[in-house]
Amino acid sequence: MSSAQDPFYIVKEEIQDSIDKLQSTFHKWERVSPGMGDQVHVTKELLANCGSIEWQVDELEKAVAVAAKDPALYGIDDAELERRRRWTSNARTQVRNVKTGVLAGKGSAGAGNASEVRRELMRMPNSSEASRYDQYGGRDDDGFVQSESDRQMLLIKQQDEELDELSKSVERIGGVGLTIHDELVAQERIIDELGTEMDSTKNRLEFVQKKVGMVMKKAGAKGQMMMICFLLVLFIILFVLVFLT
Repeated sequence: MSSAQDPFYIVKEEIQDSIDKLQSTFHKWERVSPGMGDQVHVTKELLANCGSIEWQVDELEKAVAVAAKDPALYGIDDAELERRRRWTSNARTQVRNVKTGVLAGKGSAGAGNASEVRRELMRMPNSSEASRYDQYGGRDDDGFVQSESDRQMLLIKQQDEELDELSKSVERIGGVGLTIHDELVAQERIIDELGTEMDSTKNRLEFVQKKVGMVMKKAGAKGQMMMICFLLVLFIILFVLVFLT
């Protein structure tokens, strides 16, 4: 997967932009004179942004940990995992430095401000947490969403291929069924023709039997005896020719 399409790099760019804006705001905060109303407002904003970015980095680290369990599934190697871990660690360090600087204040004058900041920080967790949930509540990690989407697309593709194979199998079975049907029709035609031939032969045999009966009837008893004797003599001659020669 290219960097432009990798959810990690998309989220990474968003977080890096947030860190750059955070550092820019922090530099402006350093130039604000202590005791001014703007300093308290900017301090709250900086601490809230620090908490929000830390939460985003935490979620990104969770995504990296999940990818580390099966790198091949996400198309990354150990070197890429190590680069991602270094970046998240570096991002966390940058945010921590800003947060530490805000809490520490500036010089001796910052001591009083630091106490005020700490008091503000004690009152902020709920609002900071609410801000984070307002921005990111209900959003799944982009990496998980993308990987789940890729997995679903792969399953759909496999199901489509299986359906194509099943369709081809059904077509082959249909072709075999048509061939069997044609064979049955041909055999039925042959059986019908054989039945017709048998009926014709039966009719001819009945006709011959009637003719023989008529001849036997006309010849009378004497003629029948002569025919029997003739057939007996013919049988004896054939027997002698077949078995004695």
